[in-house]
Amino acid sequence: MRNYRNAFVFALILNVLLAGGLAFVWSRFHPLGAGGAPAPPPGAAAPGAGGVAAEATTAPSETPLVPVQLTPERLQSIGVRTGEVEFKQSFDEIRTVGNVTMDERRLAYVQLRFAGWIRKVFVDATYDYVRKGQKLFTVYSPELVTTEQEYLLAKRNNNLLAASSVPGVSSGAASLLGAAEERLKLWEVPEREIRRLETTGEIRYELEIDSPVSGYIMARNAVPNAYVQPETQLYTVADLSTVWVAAAVFQNEVGQLKVGDPAAVTVDAYPGRAFQGRVDFVYPEVDLATRSVKVRFVFPNPGLKLTPGMFVNVDAKIPLGRQLAIPASGVFRSGTREIAFVNRGEGYYEPREIELGPRAGEDFVVLKGLKAGERIVTSANFLIDSESQLQAAMGSFAPPPPGAGGAAAMNAPAAQAKIDFTTLPSPPRKGNNTLQVKLTDASGASVTGAKVTVTFFMPGMPAMGMAAMRIVVNLAERGGGNYEGRGELGSGGIWQVTIVTQKGGQTLATRQLTVNAEGDM
Repeated sequence: MRNYRNAFVFALILNVLLAGGLAFVWSRFHPLGAGGAPAPPPGAAAPGAGGVAAEATTAPSETPLVPVQLTPERLQSIGVRTGEVEFKQSFDEIRTVGNVTMDERRLAYVQLRFAGWIRKVFVDATYDYVRKGQKLFTVYSPELVTTEQEYLLAKRNNNLLAASSVPGVSSGAASLLGAAEERLKLWEVPEREIRRLETTGEIRYELEIDSPVSGYIMARNAVPNAYVQPETQLYTVADLSTVWVAAAVFQNEVGQLKVGDPAAVTVDAYPGRAFQGRVDFVYPEVDLATRSVKVRFVFPNPGLKLTPGMFVNVDAKIPLGRQLAIPASGVFRSGTREIAFVNRGEGYYEPREIELGPRAGEDFVVLKGLKAGERIVTSANFLIDSESQLQAAMGSFAPPPPGAGGAAAMNAPAAQAKIDFTTLPSPPRKGNNTLQVKLTDASGASVTGAKVTVTFFMPGMPAMGMAAMRIVVNLAERGGGNYEGRGELGSGGIWQVTIVTQKGGQTLATRQLTVNAEGDM
């Protein structure tokens, strides 16, 4: 009985210990404040307690933009330049590389129409240049000799029977002569050889074979004493007065090309010289590995400067007609949007989302969002975009329209306090920092009872996959015009800081500055 009681007491103690441990863990990770509400995390004061209320939010990838107005000094310091939106004759430009190849339509193949033996070879080296009609080799063919004999016999019979009065004899002899001559022509015996045979009446046992075109010998199978058949290719002659260039174009650009578009090639061997040609054929197949399409260009080759195998640079210009265009440097890509900052005058810049067409050299074709005659920013776009994001994140008012800047400046209330801002550590760092503000009036006396808000903002950098960051810290009053709070910076780098002080519903003073926080991004 005592053993059962001891076991029960031991189990009860163990359960109590387990329950206490669970309660400790729950209170550690889910602390509750007064009234059962979740308590603030360690290091942060409860809302409404007059301490620090820190807010850190990550903005969406597409941060809204608002118009900005910059002073002439600020515009000069960041190097703002503008360009005009205008209609112009535009050309899209596709640049790639390729290799020179032979024009297959200008290849000639030397073959015989009869069997025979090659006797003498006059062109006996590959890549020799030959002219049209130049002797290549001689051939002896028993079939050819027999046909020539038949031709001479038919010619003699035709001469003897031409005056015969027997019906059909004269026409039959002429028909035999014509058939023998036609056979020689079908065997591609040169015309000069047929005329020689007709004139002299003597059979030549070795027939000379000429080159059908001018060009380079690219392949040779003709050797002395070789027996050849009609299907044997004895020479391949390439006419290089026109050549092809084989190049690859990315599939997103190939839709702009069409047969006949002008193109030019340059080669390092002839600096400063461009060879003009055109698009000859676009192959109906995409390379799965490179996602490119093979394109064939054709180029005249004066002086035979372009030789097969040569590596060349290809520049194809596609005429787009008269288009509304802007400088390419005037386009600011922000995530999935294209933005242009329109100059409205007096330092007033309006961000405007635009829709772009194809690139035309150093310009972009504009489909929507701009009109001719407007001026846009072509440099320092990133800095203006950062300023626009900052003001959008702060919820600040848009700058006054052109012409109202002077009046707004005259009617704006003068600052009622001076702001001195410091951080601990100084400069700030990634992580927790103590923010301190000292408020004094025009006479140097401390300003108490104010509401002080410090906002840190870092613009997004979509190209690096970084979203915009915004941190708002409400400072608590520490007496004597001193206000203090703690804020956590999520990254090192340059932060835009805006300090707003209010009292009795009115703004005392604002201040904007830039701080460079230590630490990695």
